[in-house]
Amino acid sequence: MLSLNHYLLLSVIIFAIGLVGILRRKNLLMIFFSTEIILNAANIGLVSAGRYYSDISGEIIAFFIIAIAASEVAVGLGLLILWYRKHKNLDLDDLNLMHG
Repeated sequence: MLSLNHYLLLSVIIFAIGLVGILRRKNLLMIFFSTEIILNAANIGLVSAGRYYSDISGEIIAFFIIAIAASEVAVGLGLLILWYRKHKNLDLDDLNLMHG
C-alpha cells in the first residue's frame, strides 16, 4: 500500500525533472513540455493530498490546472507554429533578437 509520502515524493521528483528541463533546454517546445511535466507533478500532489484527507478540493484544483494546461498548450503551440514558420527554428537564443 502506497502512502501519502510516496505520492508526494513522486510529485517532487517529477517536479524536479520538469524544472531541470526548463532550466537546461533551449528549444521552446521542450520548455513547453517541461512546463506540462511540472503541472502534472502539482496535480499528483494535489490529488494525493486530497485523497489522503478525504477532501475533494485537491481534485477540483487539479481539474482547474488541467484546464489551464490545455489552454496553455493551445495558445503556446499556436505561437510556436507561427514562430517556426517565420524563423525555421525554435531556439530560445534566437528569441532575443528583436528585428522590429
